[in-house]
Amino acid sequence: MGIYDRYLAARIRYSDAATPDRVAIVLTERDLLEQGAYDTLEAVFEWAFEYGAEKLTVYVSVLDEDAVPTLRRELESVDAPRPVAVRGPGDDQTVEAPIAVSIGLGGKHEFAAAVEALAREVDAGELDPDDIDEAEIECRLVFPADPDLVIKTGAERLSDFMIWQSVYSELYFTDVNWRDVRKREYLRAIRDYQQRQRRFGQ
Repeated sequence: MGIYDRYLAARIRYSDAATPDRVAIVLTERDLLEQGAYDTLEAVFEWAFEYGAEKLTVYVSVLDEDAVPTLRRELESVDAPRPVAVRGPGDDQTVEAPIAVSIGLGGKHEFAAAVEALAREVDAGELDPDDIDEAEIECRLVFPADPDLVIKTGAERLSDFMIWQSVYSELYFTDVNWRDVRKREYLRAIRDYQQRQRRFGQ
């Protein structure tokens, strides 16, 4: 770790401000085609938990669904410091693992599937429509954890990513491409988060 990295790490550790408990990283399938992409991912897993994260979500946007099986195999074999759960198109089982990976499972689809599940339960008489609230929706989402911080590399735009869960998240954009991400980029994101005043939509 270089001098600047050590400086950032010290500022984070000795700050009175909290670090994010739940972090999300937004990638594209092209990011994972870069040489060393999975080594970077393994490193980010380590950094996230080293700096206080309890849950980490990685969302991989996919243009070609034929790439999903290959990406899934690669992501399920990544060396990680905590258990990993991978979900893709068609998966509806809620993730409880500390590291959650979404491959092409869009936020709109995830939200629509949760609403559809509620509708089926109401139709079957298992749920009273008056009992439907935010908690009922959230417990039917595949990725129920609301990220405190969403990190996007390479460009200042988000894809169809956790539209319900990230409504109050802090967004951090870096123009550094995934292949060039180093520990200092992650530390900058955490330090930036510490310096913000969260308003939760107020």
